[in-house]
Amino acid sequence: MRFKNKVAIITGAGTGIGYEIARQLAHEGASIMLNDLDDYLAHKAAETIQVEGQGECVAFSGDASQVNFTQQIVEEAVSQFGRVDMAIPNAGITMFGDFFSFKPEDFQKVVDLNLRGGFFLTQAAAQQMRVQGQGGRVLLMSSVIGVQAAAKLTVYAMTKAALSMMAKNLVAELSPYQITINALAPGATVTDRTLQEDENYVESWKRVTPIQRPAETSEIAQAALFFLSSEASHVTGQTLVVDGGWTATSPFPYDKEA
Repeated sequence: MRFKNKVAIITGAGTGIGYEIARQLAHEGASIMLNDLDDYLAHKAAETIQVEGQGECVAFSGDASQVNFTQQIVEEAVSQFGRVDMAIPNAGITMFGDFFSFKPEDFQKVVDLNLRGGFFLTQAAAQQMRVQGQGGRVLLMSSVIGVQAAAKLTVYAMTKAALSMMAKNLVAELSPYQITINALAPGATVTDRTLQEDENYVESWKRVTPIQRPAETSEIAQAALFFLSSEASHVTGQTLVVDGGWTATSPFPYDKEA
């Protein structure tokens, strides 16, 4: 029960890594404001977590790329639970595209959700934490593609690298209020989405991952909970890569050379 009486906001948590972070936090006593763009997924996830967990979980659907929405979700968390202790801007979009033909509207879509949404949720949550005067935790969701290049993912990679720099840069402004900010950079992870996109996903990443398998969402969530816990009270401005060793040695599985 490391998170008893703590309140977390998690965006993009209807499925996948975000859902598992929410589930594990609730299991350890946290109250969760769970967001997803899809209203059905948000409510289904919140109801499942509410039944399984030890803490409360409330759905709040909407577009996490919009600045006014990021303020609304913080206000709703305070209304429901009285405070905000943790913010995890997990909502994001991956978009492949050739550099020479990448469209401005697609560029804007990726930047809006991956960067603008994360920045302004962090701002709104940190303002609330500052008012509370008891510190807090912010965890940004970067990616191994923000650390190592991958063809046709330039815009996505730019945003994920920027999140790691955001975590480092905000140390100076958040530390006086005992707010830590870190980033997690997951590698290949088995989710409903990745399996839908590639039915051979597990085998493809098994071939090129030194630990010989992609991650489960539970493994990424366990790393997230460390950053969010009191055990990481002196850790801030860092990016942790959780990828089974892929960035150290391995090629992209869909490269011709793989």
